[in-house]
Amino acid sequence: MKNINFNFRIPRLRCYSKINSISTTFFANSKITNFTFSNLKKAEMSSGIPLNPAELWRPKDISNTEMEKFRFVVNEKFNVNLENYHQLWKWSTDNISDFWATVWDYTNIIHSAPYEQVVDSKPMNEIPTWFSSAKLNFAQNLMWCRDKNKTAIISAGEGRPIKKISYHDLYDQVRSMAAAMRRAGVKKNDRISGYISNCPEAVIAMLASASIGAIWSSASPDFGISGVLDRFSQIRPKILFSTNSVIYNGKKIDILPKLKVIVENLEKESLEKVIVVPFNNSISFDLSSIPLATSWNDFLNNYSVVGSSSDEIDFEQLPFDHPLYILFSSGTTGKPKCLVHRAGGVLIQHKKEHIFHANMSSNDVFFYYTTTGWMMWNWLVSGLTTGCAIVLYDGSPFKPSSSILWELSDQIGIILSTGSPLKPESFNFVYDSIQKDVLLGSITGGTDLCSLFAGLNVTLPVYCGEIQAICLGMKIEAWDGEDKPVYAKPADLVCTKPFPCMPIYFYNDDHKNSKYMSAYFSNYSSVWYHGDYVWINPNTGGVVMLGRSDGTLNPGGVRFGSAEIYNIVENFSEIQDSLVVGQKVGDDERIVLFLKMNEGIKFNDDLVLRIRSKIRNQLSPRHVPSFILPIADIPHTVTGKKVEVAVKRIISGEKVAPSSSLVNPESLELYYNIPQLKSKI
Repeated sequence: MKNINFNFRIPRLRCYSKINSISTTFFANSKITNFTFSNLKKAEMSSGIPLNPAELWRPKDISNTEMEKFRFVVNEKFNVNLENYHQLWKWSTDNISDFWATVWDYTNIIHSAPYEQVVDSKPMNEIPTWFSSAKLNFAQNLMWCRDKNKTAIISAGEGRPIKKISYHDLYDQVRSMAAAMRRAGVKKNDRISGYISNCPEAVIAMLASASIGAIWSSASPDFGISGVLDRFSQIRPKILFSTNSVIYNGKKIDILPKLKVIVENLEKESLEKVIVVPFNNSISFDLSSIPLATSWNDFLNNYSVVGSSSDEIDFEQLPFDHPLYILFSSGTTGKPKCLVHRAGGVLIQHKKEHIFHANMSSNDVFFYYTTTGWMMWNWLVSGLTTGCAIVLYDGSPFKPSSSILWELSDQIGIILSTGSPLKPESFNFVYDSIQKDVLLGSITGGTDLCSLFAGLNVTLPVYCGEIQAICLGMKIEAWDGEDKPVYAKPADLVCTKPFPCMPIYFYNDDHKNSKYMSAYFSNYSSVWYHGDYVWINPNTGGVVMLGRSDGTLNPGGVRFGSAEIYNIVENFSEIQDSLVVGQKVGDDERIVLFLKMNEGIKFNDDLVLRIRSKIRNQLSPRHVPSFILPIADIPHTVTGKKVEVAVKRIISGEKVAPSSSLVNPESLELYYNIPQLKSKI
């Protein structure tokens, strides 16, 4: 099941995965009325993307979904007659303040002080303030349930039995950790970091930090030393949480040697305490060589509140825009940028997505296969705000067998998900081989917003290869170099109206927010430029993700995304992985396709001819690569993204320093001095 990205919606289940896609913005009923049939056919032929994809699933009854209930509330409250989701979406983006105020009320956000204004009048590139004067606490909104008989966390993983934690016990453990952290000197705005596996202690530490008003940031233990230091050295944490070891792919991996080097570097800055979780008792837990280190239990015991009888957490009441998380960009072209996300923005956005779009409730089990180094971990943990049970899985999804996650689903009532862009063939696989009566949804968003631009929708059909809908309140369009939307044509993904989960700033940016402005407002000054390349289907409202804009292919002035090539190439059984990039040649560029062959398979001319023919017939002659070459390895980031931009720069004659975010940085050396690519650079 390589390269499958699942987001299932069936009773008692929520499973999600990341796919960068987006949905259309302009429906009155179901189709664009001013887009002619001839234009549609021309667009379909030029892009190779079907305008009438197969319908794979349709909801039977949507009347009792939260999305429909919300639509009725809006109709009654504002005296409008919105008949379907597309009209509701349009209203939500035309009436930003009314929409978000209604979400605030409908989702029961716990707060101690009311807001005075939903959003101010500042333009998008000046980073508007949201819900002014409101006071709330993010952690409090995730721990409203304290039922002893209701499961909050199901922890599972390679080499470990399933463990369940009730909402009552989760609250109690967060209370103890928060009290200990306060006594250790942690206060609001302090940075707390986790170099930690996907375990309950990670969630407990994050919630304890949020209850105080400290700012949480995390990295997965699969990050190398430089990758961790590139991130944490920029934010200077006061406390670092870690695990002593992990198990992955059947191997027990000792984390302490890496942790020692990391701590020795961080203690020169602001680090005061290192708290280590004994994740694997078969690995040494000798902390004597690690400065500032203590065990999880010793920290709780040493900083416990003697004689305290309070069963309540002291939730710090904070502004809506108070910092909650620092997330990091992939850093493929330099040190990762430190994106600071506001507590209220993450909260209201995740509530909207989980409650309305996923129809999630306290009866559900919610799983996403992720690590703590990916924003999907933060998204997963926010499922607690619905009262559901979240599943934390740590380890390989294929050990001890390739069916381990299926076995897990049998035991606790979930279905697996993995994380790479969902191709049309993968949609077909799910409906042909897994289950026909299932909502298979894909989502798009990212670290930049710690949430979604578009995703699943329980009230709409699923079409093969497409995202179902743009999320409510997100004014998404596709722009092609001009300040207006285009349809049925590859273009840049932009968001044209403010949204509450925009980062409030980049940590260590200058007073002009130069890095922030460069990241999102340098291409189009007045709207958010996300850096993705998309194709909007005016028939269905779906959108196909075509890759990153900075990796867009542009031979002879014809722009298209790398995903179009991958969707074809990766159906060849001989190929394990691939990478397609543009190489600059004078004022033009030519397409170069690199192939990593499966073990025991040799690269050959017949394969090249078949690939060229398939691309020409299914896409166009313009899509056919100038060169198709074998390569020993394909560079990926630790979150599984193909590193197109760095390779593009290398084969275009630049020297590129390997980023700490690459899982295999040595692979970049393979792309220098390739004889076939030396001509006419």
